[in-house]
Parts: sequence; structure tokens; C-alpha cells
Amino acid sequence: MTSSSFFPPAALPLPDPVALTRALVDIPSVSGDEGAVADAVEALLRAQAHLEVVRDGDAVLARTSLDRPERVLVAGHIDTVPVADNVPGRLEAPGEGDDPDGGDVLWGRGTTDMKGGVAMALVAACTVPEPVRDVTYVFYDCEEVESERNGLGRLARTLPGWLAADLAVLGEPTGGLVEGGCQGTLRVDVTVRGRTAHSARAWRGVNAIHAVGDVLARLQAYEPRRPVVDGLEYHEGLQAVGIRGGIAGNMVPDVCTVHVNHRFAPDRSSAEAFAHVQEVFAGLDVELELLDVAEGARPGLDLPAARAFVEAVGPVAGGAPRAKLGWTDVARFSALGVPAVNFGPGDPQLAHADDERVPVAQLVACTEGLVAWLRG
Repeated sequence: MTSSSFFPPAALPLPDPVALTRALVDIPSVSGDEGAVADAVEALLRAQAHLEVVRDGDAVLARTSLDRPERVLVAGHIDTVPVADNVPGRLEAPGEGDDPDGGDVLWGRGTTDMKGGVAMALVAACTVPEPVRDVTYVFYDCEEVESERNGLGRLARTLPGWLAADLAVLGEPTGGLVEGGCQGTLRVDVTVRGRTAHSARAWRGVNAIHAVGDVLARLQAYEPRRPVVDGLEYHEGLQAVGIRGGIAGNMVPDVCTVHVNHRFAPDRSSAEAFAHVQEVFAGLDVELELLDVAEGARPGLDLPAARAFVEAVGPVAGGAPRAKLGWTDVARFSALGVPAVNFGPGDPQLAHADDERVPVAQLVACTEGLVAWLRG
């Protein structure tokens, strides 16, 4: 089936972000199988005379070239987690807690994470031919899987010039609020060693599982920082997220490992964050192994383009900017020297849920805010 069979440019539901989101939801695009939805997005963008369009694998990029003094970038991933009997999408009256104003709700895989945000960006790309800032739109693949496959990371290698900008807006779900930057994250194995013995003669050994109690006590007593970075308060965390140990039902175990996750504010580098974790466990007879790490990203809300964005979306966002308490691909932009914010429709707590949904009013409001910013 051709891409036009899914999404004929002459019949696109523009500028209606609700119908567009529903059309996108109805094209399954689980990570690694985004070809059909990428075809649809490409067909839509190539139908716009004011945009230059390129494709890299299943990522589609488009941009204006109006010689504006600033360039901004609007991005979103087109893949989703696996479908759970929630495609095609459906539009329904709200249930309890869906929309306090009583508006309709769009249900389906990707409505929140993040085909609603993609639709928001596509409406802007197609209906704002002369923005006050030049704009690059990036729709990329494989965000929901391991980092090595991430389409944005690939684009940084294959088309780095297309990612240059003064500010990036990532359409991740934020409930319609502006969320600045993101936290960094690292994972560490904390290992305690003992000595094996038969459990009938346990005194001949050293039980590593018992000894790990000191590690857990440090974590239990830990008081996380709440630093203010560029005017936004972050809330760090240090948590045991797994534990493994034991050999057999009649043996004293000689090894026990606690798997620890540290979420750190973007005023610290990953090296500083790991040094902090080492300080937490200082004095204990343990081994620390750093397994993986991802840098955070500062909010950058003091930049002119970011201030203008907050002012434009403020009337529809319904609240002041807040810190992003989690990691998103804004960190990839930060690594490229591009400050970035998160802004999109949908409750982030519904991302990946089988009952994923987005209030129609919020989807429309976010789109109107983004369009207002680009029109100036």
C-alpha cells in the first residue's frame, strides 16, 4: 500500500490537530517499523511549497529559509511503544478525571507519546509559511528503544547542519506546560562481597545479602537536592531499583548487588553526579560500577527565543514553566549546543499506558500556542 493511501495530501485534515492526530494514530508505527507514518509525514511536508524537505531513513526533516535573524527547531518522534488493542484511535466524551472542563478526549496509542505533539508541529509547519523566525522541523524514528538506535542521534551524525538552531522545542507530553531542560540520569551497581558457606554452618561464611543492609541504610537516609537552575527547581533522586544475590537455598551468598539509579539536576555534569554517588557510599566496603549515563540539559529560558516562546504559549499553557523531572531528547540538543524546552499535549503519566489519551482542548491549545509563537 502506498503512503498516499494512508494520508493523501489533498485530503489532509489541516489545520485541525485533532483529526491529524487521529490519522497519525491510525498508522501503527512501533519503533523500527515507522516507514508508513514517515511516508505520510513526508508526503504532507513535500506538498508545502515553502519548505525544503529531506529524508534520512525513517526520519523526515523540513525547514524554511527566509534569512531570519534566528532559527528555531521543532521536533518530535514518530514511533510508539507496542500497540495494546488501542489502534485505531477513537474520540469519546470524557470520563472522570480526563478533562476538568468536560471536553472530548482522543484515545489511542501515541495520542500522548507523542503523535499529538507531532500533529501540533505538522500543523505549524503547514500553516505558517512565513514565520518570524526560520524554523526547522524534525520528525525522527526509534526514540522508544535503546539509545544506539535513536533517530535524533543518527541525524546528529548524518545531517548535523540541519540540527543547528538557537532554540529547540521538543513536543513531548507536558500537560501543555513548558518544561525547561531535563535531568541527567545514571545507573550504578553497588556490590558487596562476602564468603560462601553451607547455611547449616553459616558462621563459617560472610553473608553478602545481610551486609548490603548498610547500602540500603544510606539510600534510606539520603536527602536529595532541590537546586534552582535558570529559575526552575529540580528535585533529584537516588533510588535502589533492583537487587540480586543468592546461590542456592542451602548456601550463604558471597555476592549481593544493589542496582541504583541517580537522577541529577542539569547544574551538574555526569562526572560530578557520579562523584556524588561515590561520596554517598564512602566508607563502606563496596564496589561501584558505572553502567550508563546520560547528561542533563539546562533550561535556557533566559534566551530571547525562549522568553518569546514562554510568552506566546503562556495564555494557553495554563501555568508557569517548570523543570522537567526526567530525561528527554532535549539533552541531545543540549549536547549540540542548542538549548531546548519540552512542550506538548498530554499527561506524561499516561505515556505508554494502555489507556493513553489526550484532551481535545489541550491538543488544540498547544497547537495554537506554537503557531502564535512562530507567527510572532
